[in-house]
Amino acid sequence: MSEVELRVIDEDLLEPLLAAAMAGAQPQQVMRDADGATEWEPAHLDAFRAFHRAHYGGLDDPHRTTMFAILTGGRIIGMIRMSRTDEPGAIQAGMWLARSARGRGLGTAALRAMMAGAALAGAHSVIADTTADNAAALGMLGHLGAEITGDPGSPRRDARITLGAS
Repeated sequence: MSEVELRVIDEDLLEPLLAAAMAGAQPQQVMRDADGATEWEPAHLDAFRAFHRAHYGGLDDPHRTTMFAILTGGRIIGMIRMSRTDEPGAIQAGMWLARSARGRGLGTAALRAMMAGAALAGAHSVIADTTADNAAALGMLGHLGAEITGDPGSPRRDARITLGAS
C-alpha cells in the first residue's frame, strides 16, 4: 500500500501547497470556481490562498471543513478535505492530486486516511461526487466500497462509503 501523510493546512503549508498545485494541476482541477481555467493567473493564486485561509477553522467553524495537504516522502502531492454536511454523521470528501502522483494508489491511501479521521469525528459515512467520465475517481471510490449513483444521462456521479462496513 502507498504511504501518505495528511497534515492540516495552515499558513506554513499554504505556499508549498499552492506550488504543488501550480506545478501539477490546472486551476479548474483544484478550484470549483476556476471556470475551466487551464493556466494559472494571478487571480487564481489569490483565490486559492483566500479559499484555504477561510477554511483554517476546522470541522466546527462556520465552513465545517478540515483541509489536509497530502504528502508522500515529505513532498506535498495534493489536498483532501472533509466537510460536515446537513446529514448527521455524513462527511463530504473532496480531493485533488498532482499529475505526478496519479495512478500510484496515493489517492486511495489519502482517502483511507481521511475516512479514518472522519470516523474519529463521529461520521458513519463519507460522500463524494465526481464526473461520470472520471474513471480514476470512480474506480478508487468503487475499490473502497462506495455505492455509486447517478442518472445515466447526467455528467455527475455521487458516491457513498459506509464507514466500518468492510
